[in-house]
Amino acid sequence: MVISNKNKLQRILIKGGVLSPSELKQVISMAEALGLKSISFGSRQDIVLPFVEGQEKIVAQFPNIELETLPKKKHQNITCSYVASEILSTTQWVGSATYLYILEQFRNKTTLEINITDPKQRLVPLFTGHLNFIASHHEDYWYLYLKLPTWDKHQRYPVLIYTWDIGKVSAMIEKHCLALDKANLIFETVNQLVDSRNNRTIDKKLEIPFVMFPYYEGMNRTGVENSYWLGLYWRNNNYYLDFLNALCDLCLQCKIGKICITPWKSIIVKGIPTSFKLKWEKLLGKFGINVRHSLLELNWHLPVADKTALDLKRFIIRNFDQNDISTYGLTFGISSPYSKNFTAIVIEENPKPKAVQDFDIRPTYNVLYAKSFDPNTLQYLTYAQDVDKIELPGLLMELSRLFFEQLGEVPTISDLAIEETAVQAISQKEVYQCMDCLTVYDATYGNEAQGIAATTAFGDLPDDYVCSICDSPKSSFKAIIMEINRSVDLN
Repeated sequence: MVISNKNKLQRILIKGGVLSPSELKQVISMAEALGLKSISFGSRQDIVLPFVEGQEKIVAQFPNIELETLPKKKHQNITCSYVASEILSTTQWVGSATYLYILEQFRNKTTLEINITDPKQRLVPLFTGHLNFIASHHEDYWYLYLKLPTWDKHQRYPVLIYTWDIGKVSAMIEKHCLALDKANLIFETVNQLVDSRNNRTIDKKLEIPFVMFPYYEGMNRTGVENSYWLGLYWRNNNYYLDFLNALCDLCLQCKIGKICITPWKSIIVKGIPTSFKLKWEKLLGKFGINVRHSLLELNWHLPVADKTALDLKRFIIRNFDQNDISTYGLTFGISSPYSKNFTAIVIEENPKPKAVQDFDIRPTYNVLYAKSFDPNTLQYLTYAQDVDKIELPGLLMELSRLFFEQLGEVPTISDLAIEETAVQAISQKEVYQCMDCLTVYDATYGNEAQGIAATTAFGDLPDDYVCSICDSPKSSFKAIIMEINRSVDLN
């Protein structure tokens, strides 16, 4: 077997990111038959593996496993915060069984991205789906925030939805409401198709408390007596099949029925009995598994199988480590055309200008940060634009200091704040753009490479100033209006 182009990936949907050891062993068997040594995990709690030339006959031997080529997606995975229950702070009435009951309602694959989450945890993002069910303060009732594929902002469903109606409501929205553009219209349509007697009036705004990002690795006690949970993370997101096979066998020996995938491309095993703790530690030792990564490593979200992003992360982490800084509570992400932002700080690589496509030029980056450093605000602000790679560690360290300065002053987010964020007017400012390669000169930052200090107005630049990318003269720059605050498009 020959592995195809490394950028040609395929995935297996894992409903809610929850699967049994036996189900994972089936995936492992198929991957081994394809000649693979490892598998990876995706942002929506799915399994990702490379496409293998001539794989059709082998895949046909595993009829219970359906592969889907990326980035094209015929169906979508359901994500949920089952993984956080019993190990992180949660809404009192939301337990592991609650999620399993809900997931069982989805017998057919969905074309919509569905999130089912608890607002008190930070391991699984709340608003990255088309349908976002968020636990309310009323037992067995959920808020629903919609952002259908054609919408540009979130809207709240007018009522709370009963736990046992989540599957039916989701199916009706997918089947009958995709052309609608108002939550109220969807509510009216769904009520004609589904018994609405279980709905409940919204008597309190959704509140999302600010919670520090959790440590999700290592052997830790659960909230259940004589029980542990184990979090496993690989920095390159390549989980070796021989180890996963041994892990599944030990799960079966311990009578552990579920293995969880997180959106941070890690796995968590819950319910390890105290009497088996030593066996798990011996397993980790036998395969040389490191479960003591720094938070500098763990709090990053990267695109799958993107070596450039991984190398950039390593470069930044080395600088962080050399400067001996703390990023506890902060999360960082490197965006891609197919990823969604759900970290506090985001690095965007700028596309190469068309005018210089044939030239080898250094990439430039934008740095964004979530309002109040909380991605649940759905609002990202621009901190720096068109900066060189070498500048990124310093900028991120500046943002880390800002985060700790305002720590403790972060307010609880209400649904009103979320709705206001979604419709917030865009702030704008004037910058100058090179008409030949589209490089932007922003007086806020100046141009350090040419000795131009920050706050230097374009009109004050010397007459012999040239574009830092294509060397076009100052006369090639034209004034444009640029957005500086913008709502993130999670789609």
